[in-house]
Amino acid sequence: MKQAVSVVLTLVIIGLGYILYQSIMEPIRFEKEKNRRYAVTINRLKDIRSSQVFFKTTYGRYTASFDTLTDFVKNGNIPVVRAIGTIPEEFIDSLKSLEKAEKLALKMGIIQRDTIRIPIRDTLFRNRYADIDSMRYIPFSGGKEFSLGTAKVNVSGLIVDVFEASALNFDILRGIDKQLIVNFNDGKAFPGLKVGSLTESNNNAGNWE
Repeated sequence: MKQAVSVVLTLVIIGLGYILYQSIMEPIRFEKEKNRRYAVTINRLKDIRSSQVFFKTTYGRYTASFDTLTDFVKNGNIPVVRAIGTIPEEFIDSLKSLEKAEKLALKMGIIQRDTIRIPIRDTLFRNRYADIDSMRYIPFSGGKEFSLGTAKVNVSGLIVDVFEASALNFDILRGIDKQLIVNFNDGKAFPGLKVGSLTESNNNAGNWE
């Protein structure tokens, strides 16, 4: 009888120890997995941001369409001024202006400025072209797309174009215990990751920065 009680107590102790161990390790595993998924998602949001900046440089606005943005990255190009030659230091010293020194050096043929066009995809996605098509999808979400929108906001009387791309934690952390995600979301201004804003001009900052 005593031996049976001893065995039961041993099993209870082992069971309680396991439960305690799991309760300690569960948030640690959650934090590790969250950090891993966040890193991948943030990189994708950075790609969206860079693509939007190039798009606005070309068209003077942002786009709320991933189809449009993807096509632009695949097929668009940007002008780049190629500098040939060096502005003499004495020109800069005597004229006290880099701009004036450059104009003089151009006029004298000492330097040249040639505009060439470079494909957007080679600028942003060199050696990782497959990432262009996957840019719209939230990693680990099972194929859900980022929310993408544009707006105009008033900044000190000036109308400014803005954009926002975002993903909810429930999509980024898909497959993880929902209660842990609920706990993680508690108190956050936005329960996920986003870049830019539809309500203010924030220089396209990410909420992780």
